[in-house]
Amino acid sequence: MRMEATSHAPAGLLEVAGLSKVFKTRTGPVPAVQAVSFRVAPGEVLAFLGPNGAGKTTTIKMTAGLVLPDSGDVRVGGESLFARHDAVTAQLGAVLEGSRNLYWRLTVRENLEYWGTMRRMTIRGARRRADELLELVGLSDRARNTVQTLSRGMQQKVALCQALMHQPRVLLLDEPTLGLDFESGEGIKRVVRALAERGTAVLLTTHQLDVAQELSDRVAMIRQGRLVLEGATADVLARFSQPMLTVVAQMPWPADIGERMRGLPALVTGADTLTVDVVGDAGRAVYQVLERLYPHPLAKIERHQADLAQVFQQVMGEGGAESPDLAFAGAAGAEEANGQ
Repeated sequence: MRMEATSHAPAGLLEVAGLSKVFKTRTGPVPAVQAVSFRVAPGEVLAFLGPNGAGKTTTIKMTAGLVLPDSGDVRVGGESLFARHDAVTAQLGAVLEGSRNLYWRLTVRENLEYWGTMRRMTIRGARRRADELLELVGLSDRARNTVQTLSRGMQQKVALCQALMHQPRVLLLDEPTLGLDFESGEGIKRVVRALAERGTAVLLTTHQLDVAQELSDRVAMIRQGRLVLEGATADVLARFSQPMLTVVAQMPWPADIGERMRGLPALVTGADTLTVDVVGDAGRAVYQVLERLYPHPLAKIERHQADLAQVFQQVMGEGGAESPDLAFAGAAGAEEANGQ
């Protein structure tokens, strides 16, 4: 059952409506994607998340026009990808994980000029655009290097430049920071933020949930081919955050601390300090914890919020089973996207 967070999706520059795909195998049909719908607005980053085999790659390939869906549509600026393929793909840029986007024996500049002219740019226009993009990603001094001599992080930046040569309105990014060192990953994230600030709609798939949380304005999660959650990132985090406070006591703590906390919604952990995580009715629970600690001195009390990794674990559930907390409808966004 599809869950939507507290706010509806904004008007989309990219609209994915009811995409479905079934692959035929020797053992029978395998439904890879089932009626997936979402929107990405101009200047927005949507993190599209799910475990391996959930249907992310198939969805993004259908969105890029590389795989034909069995049903559904992809629209950019209101135009159908499958009705006006060339016009719509001219507005799309894509960096897909595992794809060979570049010619390794050509220089960085030669690659960008080639792909620019393939997008019907003039040589002069392609050169000018290549210079702009190389400056944006910090590779101006590498323009004459062959791609095969670059680090993986630099190659990823060049692949991103290639996808941006024709100034697409929508950018599809599949694992853009996977396997990169910290500095290279930070560079890619800066570029994504800059693109969003300029109005590009970005669809991001990644297994790095800290990257997704940092970059995304909205998040959508897919499991077993179906969209099970969609909403503003801040709303999703708030929706799944339980009230949690941490009480940190000074060392040495009472020897009978475990017995003191018995029966309370609290967990005693810690090595150098005593930490009591309070979940549920935080105000009352903290009062009870402090009462049972008295007169032991405290160091501090902290408040915590769930991160996207914790939300992901709750949504996907043990072994991929649906969490009982998700068993309610919120499909207004899907109905809108499907024209219902």
